[in-house]
Amino acid sequence: MADRKATISRDTLETQITVSINLDGTGEARFDTGVPFLDHMMDQIARHGLIDLDIQAKGDLHIDAHHTVEDIGITLGQAFNEAVGDKKGIVRYGHSYVPLDEALSRVVIDFSGRPGLEWHVPFTRGSVGGFDVDLFIEFFQGFINHAKVTLHVDNLRGKNTHHQAETVFKAFGRALRMALAADERMEGVMPSTKGTL
Repeated sequence: MADRKATISRDTLETQITVSINLDGTGEARFDTGVPFLDHMMDQIARHGLIDLDIQAKGDLHIDAHHTVEDIGITLGQAFNEAVGDKKGIVRYGHSYVPLDEALSRVVIDFSGRPGLEWHVPFTRGSVGGFDVDLFIEFFQGFINHAKVTLHVDNLRGKNTHHQAETVFKAFGRALRMALAADERMEGVMPSTKGTL
Protein backbone atom coordinates (compact mmCIF):
# COMPACT_ATOMS: atom_id res chain seq x y z
CA MET A 1 0.00 0.00 0.00
CA ALA A 2 1.07 3.58 -0.61
CA ASP A 3 1.88 5.88 2.29
CA ARG A 4 -1.34 6.24 4.23
CA LYS A 5 -0.95 9.75 5.57
CA ALA A 6 -3.12 12.86 5.50
CA THR A 7 -3.25 16.40 6.85
CA ILE A 8 -6.62 18.13 6.94
CA SER A 9 -7.45 21.64 8.16
CA ARG A 10 -10.93 22.90 9.03
CA ASP A 11 -11.47 26.61 9.62
CA THR A 12 -14.85 27.96 10.72
CA LEU A 13 -16.09 30.90 12.76
CA GLU A 14 -16.20 28.53 15.75
CA THR A 15 -13.04 26.44 15.41
CA GLN A 16 -9.68 26.22 13.65
CA ILE A 17 -8.43 22.63 13.52
CA THR A 18 -5.57 20.78 11.85
CA VAL A 19 -5.28 17.00 12.01
CA SER A 20 -2.31 15.00 10.69
CA ILE A 21 -2.34 11.20 10.71
CA ASN A 22 -0.18 8.29 9.62
CA LEU A 23 -2.21 5.08 9.63
CA ASP A 24 1.00 3.02 9.57
CA GLY A 25 2.69 4.76 12.46
CA THR A 26 3.94 3.75 15.88
CA GLY A 27 1.41 5.54 18.08
CA GLU A 28 3.21 8.87 18.34
CA ALA A 29 0.80 11.56 19.52
CA ARG A 30 0.74 15.32 19.93
CA PHE A 31 -2.32 17.28 20.99
CA ASP A 32 -3.18 20.88 21.73
CA THR A 33 -6.97 21.16 21.80
CA GLY A 34 -7.69 23.00 25.04
CA VAL A 35 -9.81 20.00 26.15
CA PRO A 36 -7.54 17.85 28.34
CA PHE A 37 -9.84 14.85 28.79
CA LEU A 38 -10.42 14.65 25.05
CA ASP A 39 -6.64 14.72 24.54
CA HIS A 40 -6.40 11.76 26.92
CA MET A 41 -8.95 9.87 24.81
CA MET A 42 -7.21 10.79 21.53
CA ASP A 43 -4.02 9.37 23.00
CA GLN A 44 -5.81 6.02 23.39
CA ILE A 45 -6.63 6.00 19.66
CA ALA A 46 -3.01 6.70 18.74
CA ARG A 47 -1.38 4.25 21.12
CA HIS A 48 -3.77 1.34 20.71
CA GLY A 49 -4.32 1.90 17.00
CA LEU A 50 -0.60 2.41 16.26
CA ILE A 51 -1.62 5.57 14.43
CA ASP A 52 0.58 8.67 14.51
CA LEU A 53 -1.79 11.47 15.38
CA ASP A 54 -1.32 15.23 15.67
CA ILE A 55 -4.34 17.39 16.52
CA GLN A 56 -4.07 21.15 16.90
CA ALA A 57 -7.31 22.97 17.69
CA LYS A 58 -8.51 26.38 18.76
CA GLY A 59 -12.20 26.70 19.52
CA ASP A 60 -14.81 28.78 21.27
CA LEU A 61 -14.16 27.14 24.64
CA HIS A 62 -15.42 30.27 26.40
CA ILE A 63 -18.89 29.00 25.39
CA ASP A 64 -18.28 25.28 25.93
CA ALA A 65 -16.40 22.39 24.32
CA HIS A 66 -19.19 21.29 21.99
CA HIS A 67 -17.99 22.87 18.73
CA THR A 68 -14.37 21.93 19.37
CA VAL A 69 -15.12 18.27 20.12
CA GLU A 70 -17.55 17.85 17.22
CA ASP A 71 -15.25 19.58 14.73
CA ILE A 72 -12.27 17.48 15.82
CA GLY A 73 -14.39 14.40 15.09
CA ILE A 74 -15.29 15.79 11.66
CA THR A 75 -11.69 16.70 10.79
CA LEU A 76 -10.32 13.39 12.05
CA GLY A 77 -12.91 11.56 9.94
CA GLN A 78 -11.88 13.54 6.86
CA ALA A 79 -8.23 12.69 7.52
CA PHE A 80 -9.01 8.97 7.84
CA ASN A 81 -11.07 9.02 4.65
CA GLU A 82 -8.20 10.59 2.72
CA ALA A 83 -5.43 8.47 4.25
CA VAL A 84 -7.13 5.10 3.76
CA GLY A 85 -7.32 5.69 0.02
CA ASP A 86 -9.26 3.28 -2.19
CA LYS A 87 -9.35 0.60 0.57
CA LYS A 88 -7.90 -2.12 -1.65
CA GLY A 89 -6.10 -4.77 0.37
CA ILE A 90 -7.38 -3.77 3.83
CA VAL A 91 -9.13 -6.13 6.22
CA ARG A 92 -12.09 -3.66 6.24
CA TYR A 93 -13.73 -4.95 9.43
CA GLY A 94 -12.36 -4.53 12.93
CA HIS A 95 -13.56 -5.28 16.42
CA SER A 96 -12.23 -5.18 19.95
CA TYR A 97 -13.31 -5.84 23.51
CA VAL A 98 -11.35 -3.86 26.10
CA PRO A 99 -11.64 -4.05 29.90
CA LEU A 100 -10.45 -1.56 32.48
CA ASP A 101 -11.10 -2.81 36.00
CA GLU A 102 -14.91 -3.09 36.27
CA ALA A 103 -15.62 -1.55 32.85
CA LEU A 104 -15.85 -3.42 29.55
CA SER A 105 -16.55 -2.00 26.09
CA ARG A 106 -16.91 -3.44 22.60
CA VAL A 107 -16.32 -1.51 19.39
CA VAL A 108 -16.99 -2.88 15.90
CA ILE A 109 -16.13 -0.93 12.73
CA ASP A 110 -16.66 -1.41 9.02
CA PHE A 111 -14.93 0.80 6.44
CA SER A 112 -18.05 0.36 4.34
CA GLY A 113 -18.35 3.78 2.74
CA ARG A 114 -21.71 4.11 4.53
CA PRO A 115 -21.89 6.30 7.65
CA GLY A 116 -23.77 4.68 10.50
CA LEU A 117 -23.48 4.93 14.27
CA GLU A 118 -24.98 2.69 16.96
CA TRP A 119 -24.08 4.21 20.33
CA HIS A 120 -24.96 2.36 23.53
CA VAL A 121 -22.91 3.89 26.34
CA PRO A 122 -24.84 4.46 29.60
CA PHE A 123 -22.39 6.73 31.39
CA THR A 124 -22.89 6.69 35.14
CA ARG A 125 -22.09 10.40 35.49
CA GLY A 126 -22.60 13.41 33.26
CA SER A 127 -19.01 14.62 33.33
CA VAL A 128 -15.48 13.54 34.08
CA GLY A 129 -12.47 15.80 34.45
CA GLY A 130 -14.74 18.74 33.69
CA PHE A 131 -15.68 17.14 30.35
CA ASP A 132 -19.36 16.72 29.38
CA VAL A 133 -19.57 13.05 28.32
CA ASP A 134 -22.58 13.82 26.09
CA LEU A 135 -20.02 15.29 23.69
CA PHE A 136 -18.52 11.89 22.92
CA ILE A 137 -21.47 10.95 20.73
CA GLU A 138 -21.00 14.26 18.88
CA PHE A 139 -17.35 13.37 18.31
CA PHE A 140 -18.19 9.93 16.93
CA GLN A 141 -21.09 11.22 14.80
CA GLY A 142 -18.76 13.74 13.20
CA PHE A 143 -16.13 11.05 12.70
CA ILE A 144 -18.38 8.44 11.06
CA ASN A 145 -20.05 10.96 8.76
CA HIS A 146 -16.72 11.99 7.28
CA ALA A 147 -14.69 8.78 7.55
CA LYS A 148 -17.69 7.04 5.92
CA VAL A 149 -17.67 4.10 8.30
CA THR A 150 -20.24 2.06 10.18
CA LEU A 151 -19.48 2.01 13.90
CA HIS A 152 -21.09 0.11 16.77
CA VAL A 153 -20.05 1.18 20.28
CA ASP A 154 -21.29 -0.71 23.34
CA ASN A 155 -20.23 -0.21 26.93
CA LEU A 156 -21.21 -3.60 28.29
CA ARG A 157 -20.59 -2.76 31.93
CA GLY A 158 -18.97 -0.13 34.07
CA LYS A 159 -19.44 2.02 37.15
CA ASN A 160 -16.62 4.53 36.81
CA THR A 161 -17.25 7.06 34.03
CA HIS A 162 -13.55 7.54 33.32
CA HIS A 163 -13.14 3.78 32.93
CA GLN A 164 -16.20 3.58 30.66
CA ALA A 165 -14.87 6.29 28.35
CA GLU A 166 -11.34 4.92 28.32
CA THR A 167 -12.46 1.40 27.40
CA VAL A 168 -14.51 2.84 24.51
CA PHE A 169 -11.54 4.74 23.08
CA LYS A 170 -9.03 1.94 23.61
CA ALA A 171 -11.40 -0.49 21.88
CA PHE A 172 -11.93 2.04 19.09
CA GLY A 173 -8.17 2.28 18.54
CA ARG A 174 -7.78 -1.51 18.49
CA ALA A 175 -10.73 -1.94 16.10
CA LEU A 176 -9.24 0.68 13.76
CA ARG A 177 -5.91 -1.12 13.84
CA MET A 178 -7.54 -4.41 12.85
CA ALA A 179 -9.73 -2.95 10.11
CA LEU A 180 -6.93 -0.96 8.50
CA ALA A 181 -4.37 -3.76 8.54
CA ALA A 182 -3.13 -5.12 5.23
CA ASP A 183 -4.69 -8.45 4.28
CA GLU A 184 -1.95 -10.34 2.46
CA ARG A 185 -4.46 -12.60 0.73
CA MET A 186 -6.38 -9.58 -0.59
CA GLU A 187 -3.46 -7.54 -1.90
CA GLY A 188 -4.76 -5.11 -4.52
CA VAL A 189 -8.30 -6.44 -4.14
CA MET A 190 -11.35 -4.45 -3.04
CA PRO A 191 -12.84 -6.13 0.06
CA SER A 192 -16.40 -6.01 -1.27
CA THR A 193 -18.55 -8.09 -3.60
CA LYS A 194 -19.70 -4.78 -5.12
CA GLY A 195 -16.18 -4.01 -6.30
CA THR A 196 -16.27 -0.62 -4.62
CA LEU A 197 -16.54 0.89 -1.14
